[in-house]
Amino acid sequence: LKVPSELGKQLDSLADVVSFGVAPGMIIYQFLRLSFAQQPDGLDVNILWLMPAFLVPCAGAYRLARFNIDTEQSYGFKGVPIPAVGLLLAAFPLIFWYSNQAWATNLLTNKWFWYAVIFVVSYLMVSKLPMLALKFKNASIKSFLPFIIIAAITLVSALFFNWLAVPITFAAYIILSLVFKQSNT
Repeated sequence: LKVPSELGKQLDSLADVVSFGVAPGMIIYQFLRLSFAQQPDGLDVNILWLMPAFLVPCAGAYRLARFNIDTEQSYGFKGVPIPAVGLLLAAFPLIFWYSNQAWATNLLTNKWFWYAVIFVVSYLMVSKLPMLALKFKNASIKSFLPFIIIAAITLVSALFFNWLAVPITFAAYIILSLVFKQSNT
């Protein structure tokens, strides 16, 4: 409807928290369970070892709440947007199922990998790092260049690495955001 209202803004953020925060948090939770299940006493794991998975939805909710009250995020973001994190985390089951690489399976069933992912993506969401957004001040080549580079990286990595293209693109987005936002400040 394109009718802006405070209620609509809050409902949109709530939907984003569920779709891009809670659902990916459950993906992490299941991968953590799987990684513990491979240990001799894996079925007797304390729930506290699994609780960090819910830090991702909490960080996402905080990031969205800050975004909703921040007037300075018109042409860029502070912190990684929750949909980018949700997409990254949703790609991991696909990588696990469709990758024929033993290293990928081993990595995705390693609890320490998941604790690192939880820490990194949660930090990236709540940080105030300048990130690119698909909002343009003008139609210059310089404003489109980072997105052209990201699109090229995505296309090439999808052709050669299938679902691994998602984390590659995520990393490229962060690096290019830092490079291009630093050059614009």
